[in-house]
Amino acid sequence: MLNHYFKLNDLRTNVRTEVLAGITTFLTMSYIIFLNPNILGLVGNPDWLGKGLPISAALTATCLAAGIMSIAMGLFTNYPFALAPGLGLNAIVAYQMVVGMGLSWPSAMGVIVLEGIIITILVVTGFREAVMNAIPLSLKQAISVGIGLFIAFIGLVDAGFVQKSDATLITLGKFDNLAVVVAIFGLLLTAILIKVRVRGALLIGILGSTVLAILINYASGLSAFSGPDTARFPTTLLTLPDFSKIGRFDFGAISRLGVVSAGILIFSVMLSDFFDTLGTVIGLGGEAKFLDSEGRLPRINRVLLVDSLSAVAGGACSASSVTTYIESAAGISAGGRSGLSVIVVGFLFLLSMFLSPIAGVVPKQATAPALIIVGFLMISTLKEFPFERFEEAFPAFLIMIVMPLTNSITNGIGFGFITFTLIKLMSGKGREVHWLMYLISFAFAVNFAIPVLKSILRF
Repeated sequence: MLNHYFKLNDLRTNVRTEVLAGITTFLTMSYIIFLNPNILGLVGNPDWLGKGLPISAALTATCLAAGIMSIAMGLFTNYPFALAPGLGLNAIVAYQMVVGMGLSWPSAMGVIVLEGIIITILVVTGFREAVMNAIPLSLKQAISVGIGLFIAFIGLVDAGFVQKSDATLITLGKFDNLAVVVAIFGLLLTAILIKVRVRGALLIGILGSTVLAILINYASGLSAFSGPDTARFPTTLLTLPDFSKIGRFDFGAISRLGVVSAGILIFSVMLSDFFDTLGTVIGLGGEAKFLDSEGRLPRINRVLLVDSLSAVAGGACSASSVTTYIESAAGISAGGRSGLSVIVVGFLFLLSMFLSPIAGVVPKQATAPALIIVGFLMISTLKEFPFERFEEAFPAFLIMIVMPLTNSITNGIGFGFITFTLIKLMSGKGREVHWLMYLISFAFAVNFAIPVLKSILRF
């Protein structure tokens, strides 16, 4: 039955591979189970104590929204693209809307619901797919490479190999930290397993690193890793979900901020959500070899529809906007090719509502090597890139470099698209550019100019 529904034979995969790929993806992105509640709970600043969402309720909302929408993606699209609350968007909700603008939590989540509804309308009308088809192949390849560099950079930071520096912006990490030993071990183990073609190499690397982390943690007196439950045997296995914030949203942001300010806020969030997903889908599709010769993903509208409805579901669950995750590339690299793998991810998220202490055992240093290696695998499209065409190569370079350096897929796409259209227009080749590219570039330019416009118009 599974072979028939998910077309496993046609995709040259099997149930075992898909399950292992699903577990790999889940372990790689399971950090969101704890990071999202910390952000929505405004953890870390004494002045915000008590103003955030309750941690237990936010954790339940995170797992519920990610679980349901990942299962929906698997069943409806048969693609191995997992979903969960998006990093960046959750920070906008917590720090910009609630702390900065003074919105209530239900009103902030209402903004997410509204932008999700708008994006869903754009999908249903075919506009979102048309935008994706209007993007030149070279820029799609650049998006895939940029996301690969972005993933690798996240892995390098999580591993402790690089760190922030006031003098040089980024510098080499401190290797006297025992936690870094886990990342080094995991990177070497995973690389060797991949070289000798061991199936499930990424998953074995994560699990092996976690075991080493637990041993190091206990040998060092439970001080090597951050977090109350990280890299140690859980004291309890089961917790009861807290559903108190599910369905708690309203549209009070419009009356509180006014139509203009609320409209700008919704536009900014929508633009980020819109192009984060497009970039992620292109990158994942390229990694899995799903894209056609024009860089188009078959059944893309189904993927975009589920992703758009996920934003609505995330806001309705009080989990912030749910979106397609670039960490799905870890499962794809582990052999995942069908929706079965993300259904496994979805069920693991739902189980995590009850088993969150177990999910919290895996430290970020254990999953970092998988991100670094997946990032490497995703830059392989560079060998097909047209470096000889400057008007395409330079904008593509900006996409690749701005993504990791600004910690934003959307910023990278925006810089590249604006540069591409301006170079084409000013060099007399404006007719070669699809009209939607002009429209998108203008929208990005407006979005980048919003802070200046707000200061001039004082709203």
